Amino acid sequence: MARSVVRTGAVLDPMVERLRAALAGRQFTEQKMFGGTCFLLNGNMLVGTSKRGLLVRVGKEAHMAAIARPHARLMEMGGRSMEGYVHVAAEGTATSADLASWVHLALAFVETLPEKVKPAGKR
Repeated sequence: MARSVVRTGAVLDPMVERLRAALAGRQFTEQKMFGGTCFLLNGNMLVGTSKRGLLVRVGKEAHMAAIARPHARLMEMGGRSMEGYVHVAAEGTATSADLASWVHLALAFVETLPEKVKPAGKR
C-alpha cells in the first residue's frame, strides 16, 4: 500500500521515504523526535533521520562494532554519549544496500525488545 505524504511549508527529508521503503512489509510507526523523524517497531525506537545523518539503535552489545564501521560515530545528546545508538553520515547510507545493512542491524536489536505499551490516559 503506497503512502501519500503532504507537507506544507516544509522540506520532506528524502531519507524518510528510503526508510519507509526499507521497512516495507513491517508494522512500524513514525514519530517526530531528535529534530527528525524516527521509526518505531512495537513502540521501540529503531532508526531515525536527523540533520547529522541516520540515527541507528544498535544496542550496547553491538555498539563498538557499529561505531567501527565506515561513516559511523558515537551518538551524543546534550554532550552525553548515548551508548547503543550511532549516527551514520550520509556517505554511509548512499546505496540501498548500505541503508539496508544499517536497518538490519537495528532490527536485530530492536526485535529482541518487549513491546512498549502506552499507559492509559488520565481522565
